[in-house]
Amino acid sequence: MIIVTGGAGFIGSNLVAGLERRGLGPIVVVDRLRQGDKWRNIAKRNLHDLVTPEQLPEFLDRNGDAVEIIFHMGAISATTETDADRVVENNFRLTLDLWSWCAAQGVRLVYASSAATYGDGAQGFDDDSSAQALAALRPLNPYGWSKHLLDRRVRAALDQAVPRPPQQVGLKFFNVYGPNEYHKGGMRSLAAKLHPQIVAGEPARLFASDRPDYPNGGQMRDFIWVGDAVDVMLWLYDNPGVNGLFNLGTGKARSWNDLAHALFAAIGRAPRIDYIPMPDHLKGKYQYYTQAEMGRLRAAGYDRPFTELEEGIRRYVQDHMGTPDPYV
Repeated sequence: MIIVTGGAGFIGSNLVAGLERRGLGPIVVVDRLRQGDKWRNIAKRNLHDLVTPEQLPEFLDRNGDAVEIIFHMGAISATTETDADRVVENNFRLTLDLWSWCAAQGVRLVYASSAATYGDGAQGFDDDSSAQALAALRPLNPYGWSKHLLDRRVRAALDQAVPRPPQQVGLKFFNVYGPNEYHKGGMRSLAAKLHPQIVAGEPARLFASDRPDYPNGGQMRDFIWVGDAVDVMLWLYDNPGVNGLFNLGTGKARSWNDLAHALFAAIGRAPRIDYIPMPDHLKGKYQYYTQAEMGRLRAAGYDRPFTELEEGIRRYVQDHMGTPDPYV
């Protein structure tokens, strides 16, 4: 049995689809669907069960002997969330509980960390998981801090040689984009936000830069196609001897302008871009540059190429957002 927490969310639902394509399972999704169309992210899947996070402890009590691996993708992922107590309860405490349960039961655990742990990038984007390297990082918001707190707690557990899951992997996701993120509102990728503007004949609207070393729209991110993120997680499933904390990006930073131009090309429109002022609430908390160091994942044995931004955007537009059924 494979459990995917957050399995109806963006990355989680794509992972569930990837597991199903491989014929793996049975698959159990842990998530809340609430109102709206989030349920459509898993509407095509043949699930063994669907439980809420509150039901998970009781489910594990009943089915623990059958569980092979937990992919823990569930979290409060909004970088704008200000209720730090709520963020810690969901992103830190729950993951520690799962770590302890997996260690006791001999169940493998792959959990989601985040590139938000790197803060403004002043310390670089090296996924060095030593206690000293982690201590130097300064996240900019409660979400990034909660993931960083977890990475440090896992490091401490490993250093103390306490019981651990037979496979334990943390993944620092960078800027993931792709289908099934439509329910995320303001936390959707910029590609998903800009697509309806461009289709409607409007210009793409990007943040102006308030730093002299970056032009308008020149802020850079490591954008990763969600299919590549799923491929890495399936590779981890196939390689239970791989353990550690790994970046999950492409290793190649691209600008917002690059992304906008890729969208216009995929839709078949000439580029038109307007630049809007950086909101006050983001000033001082905005990452101007991210680029994952991918050497450790490569050294662990993952050798597949990552999808170029233009190709990923083309797939997203032409195979999903531009179709009557945009879901995986």
